[in-house]
Amino acid sequence: MNQASQPFDWRSYKNDTLSGITVALALVPEAVAFAFVAGVHPLVGLYAAIIVGMITAIFGGRPGMITAAAGSLAVVMMHLVMEHGASYLFLAVIMMGALQIFIGIMKWGRFIRMVPSSVMLGFVNGLALIILVAQFTQFKDSSGAWLTGNSLNIMLMIIAATLAIIYLLPRLTKAVPSALAAIVLVSLVVVGFDINAVTVGDRAAVSGTLESLIFGDGVEGGFQGLSWFTTLPEGFWSLQTLWIVLPYAIILTIIGSVESLLTMTLIDDITETRGKANQECIALGAANCTAGTFGTMGGCALIGQSMINVNSGGTGRLSGVTAALGLLVIVLIASSWIEMVPIGALVGLMFFVVIATFNWSSWNIMRGMSKADAFVMVLVTVLTVMFDLAVAVIAGVIVSALVFAWQHAQRIMLQESIEEIDGKTVKVYKVQGPLFFASAKNFIDSFDPKNDPECVKIDFKHSRVYDHTGVEAIDNLTKKYLAAGKKLVLQHLSPECQLLLEDARQLIEVNVSEDPHYHVSMSGKKDV
Repeated sequence: MNQASQPFDWRSYKNDTLSGITVALALVPEAVAFAFVAGVHPLVGLYAAIIVGMITAIFGGRPGMITAAAGSLAVVMMHLVMEHGASYLFLAVIMMGALQIFIGIMKWGRFIRMVPSSVMLGFVNGLALIILVAQFTQFKDSSGAWLTGNSLNIMLMIIAATLAIIYLLPRLTKAVPSALAAIVLVSLVVVGFDINAVTVGDRAAVSGTLESLIFGDGVEGGFQGLSWFTTLPEGFWSLQTLWIVLPYAIILTIIGSVESLLTMTLIDDITETRGKANQECIALGAANCTAGTFGTMGGCALIGQSMINVNSGGTGRLSGVTAALGLLVIVLIASSWIEMVPIGALVGLMFFVVIATFNWSSWNIMRGMSKADAFVMVLVTVLTVMFDLAVAVIAGVIVSALVFAWQHAQRIMLQESIEEIDGKTVKVYKVQGPLFFASAKNFIDSFDPKNDPECVKIDFKHSRVYDHTGVEAIDNLTKKYLAAGKKLVLQHLSPECQLLLEDARQLIEVNVSEDPHYHVSMSGKKDV
């Protein structure tokens, strides 16, 4: 049932609010970390999470999904910032948003339904591994050295305590999201007993003001806000800038759109509802245009935070709004408190997300899969970890499509028989299976124009021509029989095929008495 059609339920609003607060706490270190990856000021990541998260929560097509600054985008942004500077990044984010709006207007978001289940499994498992690997950077101190001794032991104990609370508290009460309770309780213990643990404040200062959100913080190398327009280098607005930024914008668009739509599909399955892909694309595009204008790094849907939200009971728009407002309050007012939260508590929370996200049943599912589907699932998982989501999903879809084409190409079969018609020996070929680009070669190779009798009939009653390659295969076959001095009869061929074979109709006889009514996908004609 649609979220908008549900009756008022105060419990759902309570769950949305509390889960949104939990997500806001989890977003702080993530946004800061992604900003560092992209090579920009921490506030660039935090304000991006606020702006993008708020707009998509209100106007997006998937209530309950969390959108913010993303690591998958930050890796691409890093190269642009290193080579050309942050100003080029903000322009790329605006262009990414414009392209995403275009995708939504053109209603291309629906094509996400074409992603096979094996690719979805690989996507989920790959992202779970990425989230897991990303947490290992938290086991380093401010100098980049790995934690050892007491520091490491304290970190591990905090992680274990956080996971224990998350898993055990729901057995006692479900009034409060266990993830939020774990963070608060562990933080109180660390502060109350003055435990020397690594905290959010040790990683970076996250404080800011409303003035800094709009105009920047005034610190050299800091967040610039709208003032980035006044610091553009001379000659910035040029075709050369466009050609520099456009390739990055296209890559960011693909990654951001695919990750958001696949996350939406995953949330759809969990909540047993259906999101609106095109509306999500338009909202995400508008959010990124706004984020880029305010000098932030933009973002896309985050599977980790979305899983935290849904597992905590946040399935409505209020959860996303609360997460964005909560993050804004943290940056403007409560930054000093949040900086006291131990990193171990947030790492424990993300470990819980990894466990919940990874599809453990996929190992059993693989046993019932074909070898091709199992290969696709593993391929997408590996490519997601090694490269990025866009490369992995595109590669998975391509491989799945090629496997599908190959399997159907093997289904083209011919039944041969000899008949006596009007005192003449006629060889009859009855074609079974689809005729298209992958099966055309096998189709042609199944005939023997030189050794066949003087009259040959090909019956397409149990076959279907899907594309121009299939039409070309029939046309080439008629020419071969003509060159051999044979008469060829095509039976049960669609009117569209007959039209496309007009050049050969003077040389062959076409039987149209029982022809099927379907269309060949060619020259603007749609397959129906």
